[in-house]
Amino acid sequence: MRLAISASAWVGLAAIHLHLHLHHSFFHHLFHHRFHGPPFDYVGLAFGSFVSSAGFPGPGEALLIAGAIIAAAGKLDIASVIAIAFAGSVVGGIVGWMIGLKAGRTVLTAPGPLYRARLRALERGDRIFHRKVAIAVIMTPAWVAGIHHVRSRIYQPLNVLAAALWALAVGLVAYYVGPSVADFVGDLGLVALILLGVILIGGIVFEIVRRRRGGERHDADSSPQPGAPSS
Repeated sequence: MRLAISASAWVGLAAIHLHLHLHHSFFHHLFHHRFHGPPFDYVGLAFGSFVSSAGFPGPGEALLIAGAIIAAAGKLDIASVIAIAFAGSVVGGIVGWMIGLKAGRTVLTAPGPLYRARLRALERGDRIFHRKVAIAVIMTPAWVAGIHHVRSRIYQPLNVLAAALWALAVGLVAYYVGPSVADFVGDLGLVALILLGVILIGGIVFEIVRRRRGGERHDADSSPQPGAPSS
């Protein structure tokens, strides 16, 4: 029996081989790297990054910022902080995607409260992921990509890219800017810090209320009026 392998199959096999080689090289370097600082800090950062990247409420970004600021003070290694955050984010993204892929759509389409709203959101998300899958994967939690059945060969490279962008951007900005911001906040004092927090929370609440009222107004305008001719 003759086996015919197409050119696309060879390209796919080569891509898989390269993907595994890069992951092996990265994790080989990661586990043979001498970490500077308490190991518990790195373990906490890895777990926080994993939870947050999977799409659940977690302190991943806060821990990354804190770790980068501590690294700027010389107590941790910034390269190790970024590498650990990246690794935790990649693994968390895979787990979150699998959860959404296996159970997310079943939960969203189950009868219950807001059933029609959930179906509309699901249809809208399908259209967005069909048209702009790369942006949608990077900008949404991992389980959302699973719900909308993003294929593994598309999702995995985007997941790695998103994790790298997140770890590098947040880690380096916090490393170079964080200490000066921390000093500035310390100079403000406790009262000014509380006032700043109140202002920020008030702005967030105002934005949530404004968007909710806008959505209610849109629903009211789009609903048929009594006595109006039906199309």
